[in-house]
Amino acid sequence: MLQRYWFGDVDEEGCRAAGTDPAALAERAATLRTGMDSFVPIDWEVARDCGVVRTRAEYVDLLRSVCTTLARKKIAQSYQGRDVELLQMVRMLDELDNVINLLQERAAEWYQVTNPSFSRKYRSLPAKKMLGIIRKGARGGLSDVADEIDRLAGTRSRLMREVSARADEVMPNTSALIGGLVAARLLSKAGGLPALARMPGSTIQVIGSERALFSHLRGGTPPPKHGIIFQHRRVHNAPRPVRGRVARVLAAKLAIAARLDYYRGEAVPEFLKDAQARIDEAGVEA
Repeated sequence: MLQRYWFGDVDEEGCRAAGTDPAALAERAATLRTGMDSFVPIDWEVARDCGVVRTRAEYVDLLRSVCTTLARKKIAQSYQGRDVELLQMVRMLDELDNVINLLQERAAEWYQVTNPSFSRKYRSLPAKKMLGIIRKGARGGLSDVADEIDRLAGTRSRLMREVSARADEVMPNTSALIGGLVAARLLSKAGGLPALARMPGSTIQVIGSERALFSHLRGGTPPPKHGIIFQHRRVHNAPRPVRGRVARVLAAKLAIAARLDYYRGEAVPEFLKDAQARIDEAGVEA
């Protein structure tokens, strides 16, 4: 029986070496597909008898080079994915949100020290209005911090538009159903387009509701009906009695949309028309 290994082929007649070039051997190793029921473990001595190496140390060094070459090739391929840049853009957007929120809280607490009357009402104000009040009354370092927060908010707005536009390119079907920004956040939580395309609708429906899900599993609280997709108007504007149904139908269509985005990479008008109609039907109260 012929056994194919990374360094050559072995059968009853002997061994035929595949050479000693790590790049060529890495390409060979990437093509090997052997079922464990027919796999026969082999000792390094076979590679020596095949003329590939002379010592065990040489065998280990060559194998390490082959594995390193193969790993570098796979990493390079992963960075060439259409969704890789979008994934980093979304994560940067999330970090900007965290930084801006934290700085706003610290700025408000600092402003309270010199304006005690502000403490009772600032938390109920919109963030932009609160920052405007601080900028008018602050001096010195606090004024500089307020200006920096304002600049970061502008950067965030521009990045948000870029994320939405990029999502329209990378995930045309998913973005058409829920908008570019929400689609990009789904992608980020899933870990990439390939992972999202493998998820069933039931998983997509609750992506982003991990805390509520864990609470349900540990404490018996009601299970979550939706996660990130709640941000989309189709879900949060739906009447409460049918909101869960809308989320379920939307998630099922998103699962198909993600697969279309991954395998086709272009919008499918027929699917989108049918999906929009099904989602609209789900939002109608009985």
